[in-house]
Amino acid sequence: MFGRKKNKPAAQDVPEQPQDAPEEQPAPPREPQGPLDVAQLEDRDGYLDLGALLVRPRQGLGVRLEVDERTQRPRAVALDLAGGSVQVQAFAAPRSEGLWDEVRRELVQSLREGNGEPTVEEGPFGLQVLTRFPATASDGTRGFRLARFVGIDGPRWFVRAVFTGTAAVAAESAALEEVVRELVVVRGDRPMPPRELLPLTVPEGSVRAPAPRPEAGPVAPPRRGPEITEIG
Repeated sequence: MFGRKKNKPAAQDVPEQPQDAPEEQPAPPREPQGPLDVAQLEDRDGYLDLGALLVRPRQGLGVRLEVDERTQRPRAVALDLAGGSVQVQAFAAPRSEGLWDEVRRELVQSLREGNGEPTVEEGPFGLQVLTRFPATASDGTRGFRLARFVGIDGPRWFVRAVFTGTAAVAAESAALEEVVRELVVVRGDRPMPPRELLPLTVPEGSVRAPAPRPEAGPVAPPRRGPEITEIG
């Protein structure tokens, strides 16, 4: 049955037929990272349409559009929930490669030059940049402001999310992280150079909120613009 039969068979002389290798256990399914590409979405109904980004409503979620001072156009979406905030921007990216590796290195260098104290570590979305900045509270107390930078590469787009407030600490940001995972990116078909902002639009019925008082932060923030109060 296994080769030719020998005159004096001996158990130790007959090679043992190899056992079938145990089936490799599949790796546990990786949690979908999100945001989604619009091609993965079956129906836009129920989403707040901000142009390049679609936001799924959630109880208590506040949505603001931040406006560029020079162009007066929306350039970022700010999402507020449970004491934390995340600023989200979507950019065009090459077909062949992502941007986060390159952007992350540049970000770390820029933060170091700007008195930040950046560190790179693994996070819920992959490698992320944590940093803190010297800051002064309204009562004059000096301390630090924390920020957490996350990058997500998608098909011909790149999303950067900056978590601040309680959301700067990963252990306290699960709800806002889920909001980011549920975002949908609408890249569009027109050619755009890498790193160009994908255009945002102001939904009908939004109201313009007053500009907040200046506050030390990870980047010079765009001016506060139209605000959609709680959705969901």
